[in-house]
Amino acid sequence: MRHFSPFPFLQALVRHFSSNSNLPSLSKIPIKYRSQAFKDAQELLTDYLHTTRALPFPYAELISKNSTYSLSELVSKVYFSSTNFRKCFVKFLRYNPINEFGFFYESIGIDYVNVNRFLKPNVHFFFDDSTVLDVACTLAGFGFPWNKLGKLYVKEVSIFENKPTFLGSKFNGLLAMGFSTEQAVGICLAFPCLLKGEEVGLSGKFDALLDDLKRAFNLGNCIVGNVDIWYAVCRKVLAFYDLGFERGKIVELIGKSNNIFMDYSEKDLVEKIEFFCKLGVGKADVGLLLLSNPNILGIKLADRIVCVSGFLSHFGLPDKEIESLMLRYPYLFDRNKIFNLPHILRVMNLHEWFFDGMKRGKCQLLANYGLSKPNEGEDEDYVQNLEKLKSVRTHNYSLNKLEFLHGIGFGENGFAMKLVVDVHGSASDLQERFDFLLNAGIEFSKVCKMISYTPKILNQEVVSLKNKIDFLRQEVGFSLEFLETFPAYLLYNLEKRIKPRYRFHVWLAKQGWSTKTYTLSGIIAVSKKGFLAQLSSIHPKAPQLWLEQCEEKKTSGGSLTNVS
Repeated sequence: MRHFSPFPFLQALVRHFSSNSNLPSLSKIPIKYRSQAFKDAQELLTDYLHTTRALPFPYAELISKNSTYSLSELVSKVYFSSTNFRKCFVKFLRYNPINEFGFFYESIGIDYVNVNRFLKPNVHFFFDDSTVLDVACTLAGFGFPWNKLGKLYVKEVSIFENKPTFLGSKFNGLLAMGFSTEQAVGICLAFPCLLKGEEVGLSGKFDALLDDLKRAFNLGNCIVGNVDIWYAVCRKVLAFYDLGFERGKIVELIGKSNNIFMDYSEKDLVEKIEFFCKLGVGKADVGLLLLSNPNILGIKLADRIVCVSGFLSHFGLPDKEIESLMLRYPYLFDRNKIFNLPHILRVMNLHEWFFDGMKRGKCQLLANYGLSKPNEGEDEDYVQNLEKLKSVRTHNYSLNKLEFLHGIGFGENGFAMKLVVDVHGSASDLQERFDFLLNAGIEFSKVCKMISYTPKILNQEVVSLKNKIDFLRQEVGFSLEFLETFPAYLLYNLEKRIKPRYRFHVWLAKQGWSTKTYTLSGIIAVSKKGFLAQLSSIHPKAPQLWLEQCEEKKTSGGSLTNVS
Protein backbone atom coordinates (compact mmCIF):
# COMPACT_ATOMS: atom_id res chain seq x y z
CA MET A 1 0.00 0.00 0.00
CA ARG A 2 1.19 3.49 -0.82
CA HIS A 3 2.56 5.44 2.16
CA PHE A 4 0.82 8.77 2.79
CA SER A 5 2.92 11.47 4.41
CA PRO A 6 1.23 13.50 7.14
CA PHE A 7 0.48 17.18 6.56
CA PRO A 8 -0.60 18.56 9.97
CA PHE A 9 -1.70 21.92 8.58
CA LEU A 10 -3.88 20.37 5.92
CA GLN A 11 -5.34 17.87 8.36
CA ALA A 12 -6.28 20.65 10.74
CA LEU A 13 -7.78 22.57 7.84
CA VAL A 14 -9.97 19.77 6.59
CA ARG A 15 -11.12 19.07 10.14
CA HIS A 16 -12.20 22.69 10.26
CA PHE A 17 -14.13 22.25 7.02
CA SER A 18 -15.92 19.21 8.39
CA SER A 19 -17.04 21.10 11.50
CA ASN A 20 -18.38 24.12 9.61
CA SER A 21 -21.57 23.56 7.64
CA ASN A 22 -20.95 26.71 5.60
CA LEU A 23 -17.62 25.46 4.24
CA PRO A 24 -16.67 22.46 2.07
CA SER A 25 -16.60 19.09 3.79
CA LEU A 26 -14.16 16.27 3.10
CA SER A 27 -16.00 13.81 5.31
CA LYS A 28 -16.31 11.29 2.43
CA ILE A 29 -12.54 10.83 2.45
CA PRO A 30 -11.10 8.80 5.35
CA ILE A 31 -9.02 11.00 7.63
CA LYS A 32 -5.76 9.17 6.98
CA TYR A 33 -6.04 9.88 3.23
CA ARG A 34 -7.25 13.48 3.30
CA SER A 35 -3.93 15.33 3.44
CA GLN A 36 -2.44 13.30 0.56
CA ALA A 37 -5.65 13.62 -1.48
CA PHE A 38 -5.53 17.37 -1.00
CA LYS A 39 -1.86 17.54 -2.02
CA ASP A 40 -2.61 15.46 -5.14
CA ALA A 41 -5.52 17.76 -5.99
CA GLN A 42 -3.28 20.82 -5.76
CA GLU A 43 -0.75 19.29 -8.15
CA LEU A 44 -3.43 18.19 -10.62
CA LEU A 45 -5.16 21.58 -10.56
CA THR A 46 -1.82 23.22 -11.29
CA ASP A 47 -1.30 20.89 -14.25
CA TYR A 48 -4.87 21.55 -15.46
CA LEU A 49 -4.43 25.34 -15.41
CA HIS A 50 -0.98 25.09 -17.00
CA THR A 51 -1.64 22.58 -19.76
CA THR A 52 -5.35 23.00 -20.48
CA ARG A 53 -5.58 26.76 -19.96
CA ALA A 54 -2.03 27.60 -21.07
CA LEU A 55 -1.42 29.56 -17.88
CA PRO A 56 2.29 30.04 -17.05
CA PHE A 57 3.24 27.38 -14.51
CA PRO A 58 4.24 29.80 -11.68
CA TYR A 59 0.82 31.48 -11.78
CA ALA A 60 -1.03 28.20 -12.11
CA GLU A 61 0.78 26.99 -9.01
CA LEU A 62 0.00 30.21 -7.12
CA ILE A 63 -3.71 29.79 -7.84
CA SER A 64 -3.84 26.14 -6.77
CA LYS A 65 -1.82 26.70 -3.60
CA ASN A 66 -3.78 29.74 -2.48
CA SER A 67 -7.34 28.54 -3.14
CA THR A 68 -7.63 26.04 -0.30
CA TYR A 69 -11.35 26.39 0.32
CA SER A 70 -12.36 26.30 -3.36
CA LEU A 71 -10.11 23.30 -3.94
CA SER A 72 -11.62 21.52 -0.94
CA GLU A 73 -15.07 22.09 -2.39
CA LEU A 74 -13.89 20.57 -5.66
CA VAL A 75 -12.28 17.58 -3.93
CA SER A 76 -15.51 16.93 -2.01
CA LYS A 77 -17.32 16.37 -5.34
CA VAL A 78 -14.84 13.83 -6.70
CA TYR A 79 -15.36 10.12 -6.10
CA PHE A 80 -12.61 8.96 -3.75
CA SER A 81 -10.60 5.82 -4.19
CA SER A 82 -7.43 5.20 -2.22
CA THR A 83 -5.82 3.56 -5.25
CA ASN A 84 -6.76 5.85 -8.15
CA PHE A 85 -7.90 9.21 -6.72
CA ARG A 86 -5.63 11.12 -9.10
CA LYS A 87 -7.23 9.41 -12.08
CA CYS A 88 -10.72 10.17 -10.74
CA PHE A 89 -9.81 13.80 -10.19
CA VAL A 90 -8.48 14.23 -13.74
CA LYS A 91 -11.57 12.56 -15.17
CA PHE A 92 -13.84 14.83 -13.10
CA LEU A 93 -12.09 17.94 -14.44
CA ARG A 94 -12.44 16.65 -17.99
CA TYR A 95 -16.21 16.29 -17.77
CA ASN A 96 -17.00 18.95 -15.16
CA PRO A 97 -15.34 22.26 -16.09
CA ILE A 98 -14.69 24.44 -13.05
CA ASN A 99 -15.33 28.14 -12.57
CA GLU A 100 -11.72 29.21 -12.76
CA PHE A 101 -12.42 32.69 -11.44
CA GLY A 102 -13.63 31.28 -8.14
CA PHE A 103 -10.22 29.74 -7.56
CA PHE A 104 -8.50 32.88 -8.84
CA TYR A 105 -10.36 35.30 -6.55
CA GLU A 106 -9.71 33.21 -3.48
CA SER A 107 -6.05 32.81 -4.42
CA ILE A 108 -5.46 36.58 -4.57
CA GLY A 109 -6.72 36.95 -1.01
CA ILE A 110 -10.48 37.46 -1.26
CA ASP A 111 -12.29 35.61 1.54
CA TYR A 112 -13.83 32.38 0.27
CA VAL A 113 -17.27 33.26 1.68
CA ASN A 114 -17.23 36.51 -0.34
CA VAL A 115 -15.97 35.08 -3.63
CA ASN A 116 -19.47 34.70 -5.11
CA ARG A 117 -19.98 38.45 -4.82
CA PHE A 118 -17.24 39.01 -7.36
CA LEU A 119 -18.09 36.29 -9.86
CA LYS A 120 -19.54 37.62 -13.12
CA PRO A 121 -22.49 35.84 -14.75
CA ASN A 122 -21.57 33.72 -17.76
CA VAL A 123 -17.86 34.29 -17.16
CA HIS A 124 -16.30 31.04 -15.97
CA PHE A 125 -13.03 30.60 -17.81
CA PHE A 126 -9.98 32.82 -18.11
CA PHE A 127 -10.41 33.05 -21.89
CA ASP A 128 -13.88 34.57 -21.30
CA ASP A 129 -12.28 37.64 -19.72
CA SER A 130 -8.49 37.57 -19.59
CA THR A 131 -8.02 41.22 -18.52
CA VAL A 132 -8.23 40.58 -14.77
CA LEU A 133 -5.81 37.68 -14.98
CA ASP A 134 -3.41 39.64 -17.19
CA VAL A 135 -3.35 42.52 -14.69
CA ALA A 136 -2.78 40.13 -11.78
CA CYS A 137 0.15 38.50 -13.57
CA THR A 138 1.57 41.93 -14.44
CA LEU A 139 1.39 43.11 -10.83
CA ALA A 140 2.90 39.85 -9.61
CA GLY A 141 5.73 40.47 -12.03
CA PHE A 142 6.30 43.87 -10.41
CA GLY A 143 6.71 42.15 -7.04
CA PHE A 144 3.18 42.24 -5.59
CA PRO A 145 2.49 39.16 -3.41
CA TRP A 146 -0.10 37.13 -5.29
CA ASN A 147 -2.26 36.50 -2.22
CA LYS A 148 -2.46 40.25 -1.46
CA LEU A 149 -3.75 41.36 -4.86
CA GLY A 150 -7.28 40.93 -3.51
CA LYS A 151 -6.73 44.03 -1.38
CA LEU A 152 -6.35 46.04 -4.58
CA TYR A 153 -9.28 44.32 -6.27
CA VAL A 154 -11.69 44.98 -3.40
CA LYS A 155 -10.65 48.63 -2.92
CA GLU A 156 -10.14 49.69 -6.54
CA VAL A 157 -11.51 47.18 -9.03
CA SER A 158 -10.82 49.68 -11.81
CA ILE A 159 -7.11 48.86 -11.48
CA PHE A 160 -7.84 45.46 -13.02
CA GLU A 161 -9.37 47.14 -16.06
CA ASN A 162 -6.17 48.97 -17.02
CA LYS A 163 -3.57 47.94 -19.55
CA PRO A 164 -0.35 46.43 -18.17
CA THR A 165 1.66 49.19 -19.88
CA PHE A 166 -0.26 51.86 -18.01
CA LEU A 167 0.26 50.11 -14.68
CA GLY A 168 3.93 49.77 -15.51
CA SER A 169 4.26 53.52 -16.05
CA LYS A 170 2.57 54.23 -12.71
CA PHE A 171 4.70 51.75 -10.81
CA ASN A 172 7.94 52.86 -12.49
CA GLY A 173 7.07 56.42 -11.54
CA LEU A 174 7.32 55.42 -7.88
CA LEU A 175 10.65 53.72 -8.48
CA ALA A 176 11.92 56.86 -10.21
CA MET A 177 11.14 58.85 -7.07
CA GLY A 178 13.60 56.74 -5.10
CA PHE A 179 11.33 54.12 -3.57
CA SER A 180 12.55 50.54 -3.65
CA THR A 181 10.48 47.85 -5.33
CA GLU A 182 9.30 46.53 -1.94
CA GLN A 183 8.41 50.03 -0.76
CA ALA A 184 6.52 50.83 -3.97
CA VAL A 185 4.49 47.62 -3.65
CA GLY A 186 3.68 48.40 -0.01
CA ILE A 187 2.60 51.92 -0.98
CA CYS A 188 0.27 50.69 -3.73
CA LEU A 189 -1.31 48.06 -1.49
CA ALA A 190 -2.12 50.70 1.13
CA PHE A 191 -3.01 53.47 -1.36
CA PRO A 192 -4.46 51.78 -4.47
CA CYS A 193 -5.48 55.21 -5.78
CA LEU A 194 -1.92 55.57 -7.08
CA LEU A 195 -2.68 52.90 -9.68
CA LYS A 196 -6.14 54.12 -10.69
CA GLY A 197 -6.81 54.77 -14.33
CA GLU A 198 -8.10 58.31 -14.11
CA GLU A 199 -4.87 59.67 -12.63
CA VAL A 200 -2.16 60.73 -15.06
CA GLY A 201 1.30 60.67 -13.51
CA LEU A 202 2.24 60.79 -9.85
CA SER A 203 2.29 64.54 -9.27
CA GLY A 204 -0.24 67.01 -7.95
CA LYS A 205 -2.65 65.63 -5.36
CA PHE A 206 -0.28 62.79 -4.40
CA ASP A 207 2.82 64.89 -3.72
CA ALA A 208 1.93 65.46 -0.06
CA LEU A 209 1.16 61.76 0.43
CA LEU A 210 4.46 60.67 -1.04
CA ASP A 211 6.35 63.25 1.02
CA ASP A 212 4.83 61.76 4.19
CA LEU A 213 5.76 58.26 3.10
CA LYS A 214 9.33 59.26 2.26
CA ARG A 215 9.80 60.69 5.75
CA ALA A 216 8.24 57.62 7.35
CA PHE A 217 10.41 55.29 5.29
CA ASN A 218 13.54 57.30 6.07
CA LEU A 219 13.01 56.54 9.75
CA GLY A 220 13.78 52.95 8.88
CA ASN A 221 16.49 53.53 6.31
CA CYS A 222 18.72 51.03 8.05
CA ILE A 223 16.11 48.30 7.65
CA VAL A 224 16.13 45.90 4.72
CA GLY A 225 12.37 45.66 4.62
CA ASN A 226 10.14 43.25 2.75
CA VAL A 227 6.76 44.16 1.31
CA ASP A 228 4.93 43.33 4.55
CA ILE A 229 7.09 45.75 6.58
CA TRP A 230 6.59 48.67 4.21
CA TYR A 231 2.89 47.90 3.78
CA ALA A 232 2.54 48.01 7.58
CA VAL A 233 4.31 51.42 7.65
CA CYS A 234 1.88 52.72 5.02
CA ARG A 235 -1.07 51.37 6.99
CA LYS A 236 0.12 53.32 10.04
CA VAL A 237 0.38 56.52 8.00
CA LEU A 238 -3.12 55.82 6.69
CA ALA A 239 -4.36 55.44 10.27
CA PHE A 240 -3.29 59.04 10.97
CA TYR A 241 -5.07 60.24 7.85
CA ASP A 242 -8.19 58.51 9.14
CA LEU A 243 -7.80 60.54 12.35
CA GLY A 244 -8.15 63.71 10.31
CA PHE A 245 -4.56 64.62 9.47
CA GLU A 246 -4.08 66.20 6.08
CA ARG A 247 -1.62 64.65 3.67
CA GLY A 248 1.72 66.38 4.05
CA LYS A 249 0.82 67.88 7.41
CA ILE A 250 2.35 65.09 9.45
CA VAL A 251 5.80 65.44 7.85
CA GLU A 252 7.15 67.74 10.54
CA LEU A 253 5.45 65.70 13.27
CA ILE A 254 6.95 62.42 12.13
CA GLY A 255 10.42 63.64 13.07
CA LYS A 256 9.35 63.79 16.72
CA SER A 257 7.88 60.33 16.75
CA ASN A 258 11.02 58.36 17.62
CA ASN A 259 10.39 55.76 14.95
CA ILE A 260 6.71 55.34 15.77
CA PHE A 261 6.28 53.87 12.31
CA MET A 262 9.06 51.32 12.66
CA ASP A 263 9.23 50.22 16.28
CA TYR A 264 5.60 49.29 16.89
CA SER A 265 3.12 47.11 15.06
CA GLU A 266 0.01 48.29 13.29
CA LYS A 267 -1.97 46.33 15.89
CA ASP A 268 -0.37 48.41 18.67
CA LEU A 269 -1.30 51.63 16.89
CA VAL A 270 -4.87 50.62 16.10
CA GLU A 271 -5.41 49.39 19.66
CA LYS A 272 -4.27 52.68 21.18
CA ILE A 273 -6.25 54.75 18.69
CA GLU A 274 -9.39 52.81 19.55
CA PHE A 275 -8.66 53.11 23.28
CA PHE A 276 -8.23 56.88 23.32
CA CYS A 277 -10.99 57.57 20.79
CA LYS A 278 -13.38 55.90 23.24
CA LEU A 279 -12.81 58.92 25.47
CA GLY A 280 -14.85 60.99 23.03
CA VAL A 281 -12.04 63.51 22.47
CA GLY A 282 -11.11 64.80 19.03
CA LYS A 283 -9.55 62.23 16.71
CA ALA A 284 -6.80 64.64 15.72
CA ASP A 285 -5.99 65.16 19.41
CA VAL A 286 -5.57 61.39 19.76
CA GLY A 287 -3.17 61.38 16.81
CA LEU A 288 -1.12 64.25 18.27
CA LEU A 289 -0.93 62.46 21.62
CA LEU A 290 0.48 59.32 20.00
CA LEU A 291 2.90 61.18 17.76
CA SER A 292 4.26 63.21 20.67
CA ASN A 293 4.32 60.23 23.07
CA PRO A 294 5.09 57.17 20.91
CA ASN A 295 6.00 55.11 23.99
CA ILE A 296 2.27 54.87 24.65
CA LEU A 297 2.13 52.32 21.83
CA GLY A 298 4.24 49.98 23.93
CA ILE A 299 1.78 49.95 26.85
CA LYS A 300 0.06 46.60 27.15
CA LEU A 301 -3.73 46.78 27.46
CA ALA A 302 -4.86 43.27 26.58
CA ASP A 303 -5.88 41.01 29.48
CA ARG A 304 -5.35 43.72 32.11
CA ILE A 305 -7.93 44.18 34.87
CA VAL A 306 -8.62 47.50 36.55
CA CYS A 307 -10.15 48.28 39.93
CA VAL A 308 -11.86 51.58 39.14
CA SER A 309 -11.39 53.23 42.54
CA GLY A 310 -7.80 51.99 42.72
CA PHE A 311 -6.99 53.34 39.26
CA LEU A 312 -8.48 56.76 40.00
CA SER A 313 -6.37 56.96 43.14
CA HIS A 314 -3.30 55.77 41.22
CA PHE A 315 -3.87 58.49 38.61
CA GLY A 316 -4.06 61.19 41.29
CA LEU A 317 -7.74 61.78 42.04
CA PRO A 318 -8.29 62.74 45.74
CA ASP A 319 -9.97 60.14 47.95
CA LYS A 320 -12.90 62.46 48.78
CA GLU A 321 -13.74 62.86 45.10
CA ILE A 322 -13.53 59.11 44.59
CA GLU A 323 -15.93 58.53 47.48
CA SER A 324 -18.32 61.09 46.01
CA LEU A 325 -18.18 59.39 42.61
CA MET A 326 -18.85 55.99 44.17
CA LEU A 327 -22.07 57.37 45.67
CA ARG A 328 -23.17 58.97 42.39
CA TYR A 329 -22.12 56.15 40.07
CA PRO A 330 -22.11 52.90 42.07
CA TYR A 331 -22.78 50.87 38.90
CA LEU A 332 -19.38 51.85 37.44
CA PHE A 333 -17.16 50.65 40.26
CA ASP A 334 -15.49 47.41 41.31
CA ARG A 335 -13.62 45.69 38.48
CA ASN A 336 -13.54 45.92 34.71
CA LYS A 337 -11.16 45.38 31.80
CA ILE A 338 -8.72 48.24 31.41
CA PHE A 339 -9.74 48.52 27.74
CA ASN A 340 -13.21 49.62 28.95
CA LEU A 341 -11.72 52.35 31.14
CA PRO A 342 -12.34 55.22 28.65
CA HIS A 343 -16.10 54.61 28.69
CA ILE A 344 -16.08 54.41 32.50
CA LEU A 345 -14.34 57.78 32.62
CA ARG A 346 -16.79 59.26 30.11
CA VAL A 347 -19.75 58.31 32.26
CA MET A 348 -18.15 60.10 35.24
CA ASN A 349 -17.11 63.06 33.03
CA LEU A 350 -13.47 62.39 33.86
CA HIS A 351 -12.42 61.64 30.29
CA GLU A 352 -10.91 65.05 29.61
CA TRP A 353 -9.13 65.03 32.98
CA PHE A 354 -7.56 61.68 32.11
CA PHE A 355 -6.65 62.72 28.56
CA ASP A 356 -5.07 65.97 29.77
CA GLY A 357 -3.01 63.93 32.23
CA MET A 358 -1.78 61.72 29.40
CA LYS A 359 -0.81 64.79 27.37
CA ARG A 360 1.09 66.18 30.36
CA GLY A 361 3.25 63.07 30.50
CA LYS A 362 1.40 60.75 32.87
CA CYS A 363 1.64 57.92 30.36
CA GLN A 364 3.76 55.88 32.74
CA LEU A 365 0.91 55.83 35.25
CA LEU A 366 -1.18 53.93 32.70
CA ALA A 367 1.74 51.64 31.93
CA ASN A 368 2.67 50.67 35.50
CA TYR A 369 -0.84 50.47 36.99
CA GLY A 370 -1.69 47.13 38.57
CA LEU A 371 -4.02 45.71 41.21
CA SER A 372 -2.66 46.38 44.69
CA LYS A 373 -3.72 42.86 45.71
CA PRO A 374 -5.18 39.90 43.80
CA ASN A 375 -8.75 40.41 45.04
CA GLU A 376 -8.80 44.24 44.93
CA GLY A 377 -12.21 45.47 43.83
CA GLU A 378 -13.59 41.97 43.44
CA ASP A 379 -17.33 41.59 44.08
CA GLU A 380 -17.85 38.10 45.54
CA ASP A 381 -21.55 38.03 44.68
CA TYR A 382 -20.70 38.93 41.09
CA VAL A 383 -18.15 36.12 40.89
CA GLN A 384 -20.65 33.59 42.25
CA ASN A 385 -23.42 34.75 39.93
CA LEU A 386 -21.02 34.65 37.00
CA GLU A 387 -20.28 30.99 37.69
CA LYS A 388 -24.01 30.25 37.84
CA LEU A 389 -24.48 32.13 34.56
CA LYS A 390 -21.81 30.02 32.88
CA SER A 391 -23.58 26.82 33.88
CA VAL A 392 -26.87 27.54 32.08
CA ARG A 393 -27.54 26.33 28.56
CA THR A 394 -27.77 29.82 27.06
CA HIS A 395 -24.65 31.08 28.84
CA ASN A 396 -22.97 32.41 25.68
CA TYR A 397 -25.98 34.63 24.93
CA SER A 398 -25.96 36.06 28.47
CA LEU A 399 -22.18 36.40 28.64
CA ASN A 400 -22.17 38.42 25.42
CA LYS A 401 -24.78 40.75 26.91
CA LEU A 402 -22.67 41.06 30.03
CA GLU A 403 -19.61 41.86 27.91
CA PHE A 404 -21.57 44.63 26.18
CA LEU A 405 -22.56 46.13 29.53
CA HIS A 406 -18.98 46.07 30.79
CA GLY A 407 -17.94 47.62 27.50
CA ILE A 408 -20.09 50.72 28.01
CA GLY A 409 -18.80 51.13 31.58
CA PHE A 410 -20.86 48.99 33.94
CA GLY A 411 -18.53 47.27 36.39
CA GLU A 412 -18.27 43.66 37.47
CA ASN A 413 -20.94 44.09 40.15
CA GLY A 414 -24.53 43.35 41.04
CA PHE A 415 -25.84 46.19 38.84
CA ALA A 416 -24.47 44.53 35.71
CA MET A 417 -25.85 41.14 36.73
CA LYS A 418 -29.31 42.63 37.23
CA LEU A 419 -29.15 44.35 33.86
CA VAL A 420 -28.36 41.05 32.13
CA VAL A 421 -31.75 39.81 33.31
CA ASP A 422 -33.61 43.05 32.57
CA VAL A 423 -32.36 43.77 29.06
CA HIS A 424 -33.45 41.60 26.16
CA GLY A 425 -31.78 41.07 22.81
CA SER A 426 -28.41 39.96 21.55
CA ALA A 427 -25.29 41.94 22.34
CA SER A 428 -25.31 43.35 18.79
CA ASP A 429 -28.98 44.40 19.19
CA LEU A 430 -28.19 46.17 22.46
CA GLN A 431 -25.18 47.89 20.91
CA GLU A 432 -27.29 49.08 17.98
CA ARG A 433 -29.93 50.57 20.30
CA PHE A 434 -27.29 52.16 22.52
CA ASP A 435 -25.55 53.68 19.50
CA PHE A 436 -28.85 55.03 18.21
CA LEU A 437 -29.46 56.93 21.44
CA LEU A 438 -25.95 58.37 21.21
CA ASN A 439 -26.39 59.36 17.58
CA ALA A 440 -29.75 60.93 18.41
CA GLY A 441 -27.82 63.46 20.47
CA ILE A 442 -27.88 62.15 24.05
CA GLU A 443 -24.50 62.34 25.80
CA PHE A 444 -22.73 59.06 26.54
CA SER A 445 -22.79 59.58 30.31
CA LYS A 446 -26.50 60.42 30.25
CA VAL A 447 -27.43 57.37 28.19
CA CYS A 448 -25.66 55.16 30.74
CA LYS A 449 -27.43 56.91 33.61
CA MET A 450 -30.77 56.42 31.84
CA ILE A 451 -30.00 52.73 31.49
CA SER A 452 -29.09 52.47 35.17
CA TYR A 453 -32.49 53.95 36.10
CA THR A 454 -34.60 52.33 33.39
CA PRO A 455 -32.69 49.43 31.81
CA LYS A 456 -35.63 48.26 29.73
CA ILE A 457 -35.21 51.20 27.35
CA LEU A 458 -32.62 48.95 25.68
CA ASN A 459 -35.40 46.46 24.94
CA GLN A 460 -37.00 48.88 22.46
CA GLU A 461 -36.35 48.38 18.76
CA VAL A 462 -34.49 51.17 16.99
CA VAL A 463 -37.53 52.05 14.84
CA SER A 464 -39.66 52.39 17.97
CA LEU A 465 -37.04 54.57 19.68
CA LYS A 466 -36.79 56.78 16.62
CA ASN A 467 -40.54 57.26 16.29
CA LYS A 468 -40.93 58.18 19.97
CA ILE A 469 -38.03 60.63 19.88
CA ASP A 470 -39.32 62.20 16.65
CA PHE A 471 -42.76 62.68 18.22
CA LEU A 472 -41.22 64.17 21.36
CA ARG A 473 -39.20 66.68 19.37
CA GLN A 474 -41.48 67.52 16.50
CA GLU A 475 -45.00 67.47 17.94
CA VAL A 476 -44.51 67.92 21.68
CA GLY A 477 -41.61 70.32 21.11
CA PHE A 478 -39.41 68.96 23.89
CA SER A 479 -35.65 68.57 23.81
CA LEU A 480 -33.83 65.35 24.65
CA GLU A 481 -33.22 66.67 28.17
CA PHE A 482 -36.74 65.44 28.95
CA LEU A 483 -35.54 61.85 28.51
CA GLU A 484 -32.81 62.36 31.09
CA THR A 485 -35.44 63.03 33.76
CA PHE A 486 -38.06 60.62 32.41
CA PRO A 487 -36.38 57.82 30.43
CA ALA A 488 -39.45 55.63 30.98
CA TYR A 489 -41.11 57.69 28.22
CA LEU A 490 -39.37 55.36 25.78
CA LEU A 491 -41.12 52.31 27.26
CA TYR A 492 -44.72 53.31 26.54
CA ASN A 493 -46.58 52.48 23.34
CA LEU A 494 -46.51 55.46 21.01
CA GLU A 495 -49.71 54.80 19.06
CA LYS A 496 -51.85 53.37 21.87
CA ARG A 497 -50.79 55.55 24.79
CA ILE A 498 -48.45 58.47 24.18
CA LYS A 499 -50.06 60.03 21.12
CA PRO A 500 -53.76 59.64 22.06
CA ARG A 501 -53.35 60.83 25.66
CA TYR A 502 -51.17 63.80 24.75
CA ARG A 503 -53.38 64.87 21.85
CA PHE A 504 -56.53 64.58 23.96
CA HIS A 505 -54.99 66.92 26.54
CA VAL A 506 -54.08 69.34 23.74
CA TRP A 507 -57.68 69.21 22.49
CA LEU A 508 -59.04 69.88 25.98
CA ALA A 509 -56.79 72.92 26.28
CA LYS A 510 -57.99 74.24 22.90
CA GLN A 511 -61.59 73.92 24.09
CA GLY A 512 -60.72 76.03 27.08
CA TRP A 513 -61.65 73.25 29.47
CA SER A 514 -58.18 72.68 30.91
CA THR A 515 -56.74 75.52 32.96
CA LYS A 516 -54.13 73.39 34.69
CA THR A 517 -50.95 72.29 32.89
CA TYR A 518 -50.10 68.63 33.25
CA THR A 519 -46.61 67.32 32.66
CA LEU A 520 -46.08 64.88 29.82
CA SER A 521 -44.77 62.30 32.28
CA GLY A 522 -47.88 62.78 34.41
CA ILE A 523 -50.10 62.25 31.38
CA ILE A 524 -48.35 59.13 30.16
CA ALA A 525 -47.27 57.31 33.31
CA VAL A 526 -50.57 57.42 35.20
CA SER A 527 -52.73 54.28 35.07
CA LYS A 528 -55.95 54.07 33.08
CA LYS A 529 -58.02 54.67 36.22
CA GLY A 530 -55.77 57.53 37.23
CA PHE A 531 -55.97 59.04 33.74
CA LEU A 532 -59.76 59.05 33.87
CA ALA A 533 -59.63 60.70 37.28
CA GLN A 534 -57.22 63.25 35.80
CA LEU A 535 -59.69 64.00 33.01
CA SER A 536 -62.58 64.23 35.49
CA SER A 537 -60.76 66.94 37.41
CA ILE A 538 -60.44 68.93 34.19
CA HIS A 539 -64.09 68.68 33.06
CA PRO A 540 -66.92 66.30 34.06
CA LYS A 541 -67.62 65.41 30.40
CA ALA A 542 -63.96 64.69 29.54
CA PRO A 543 -63.87 61.04 30.75
CA GLN A 544 -66.95 60.14 28.74
CA LEU A 545 -65.57 61.80 25.60
CA TRP A 546 -62.30 59.93 26.04
CA LEU A 547 -64.07 56.58 26.45
CA GLU A 548 -66.22 57.26 23.39
CA GLN A 549 -63.15 58.06 21.35
CA CYS A 550 -61.48 54.89 22.58
CA GLU A 551 -64.53 52.81 21.68
CA GLU A 552 -64.73 54.47 18.26
CA LYS A 553 -61.11 53.67 17.67
CA LYS A 554 -61.66 50.00 18.56
CA THR A 555 -64.63 49.58 16.23
CA SER A 556 -63.46 51.69 13.28
CA GLY A 557 -59.73 51.23 13.49
CA GLY A 558 -59.49 55.00 13.55
CA SER A 559 -57.19 57.18 15.55
CA LEU A 560 -57.67 59.74 18.27
CA THR A 561 -55.85 62.19 16.06
CA ASN A 562 -59.27 63.10 14.67
CA VAL A 563 -60.43 64.61 17.97
CA SER A 564 -61.56 68.16 17.24
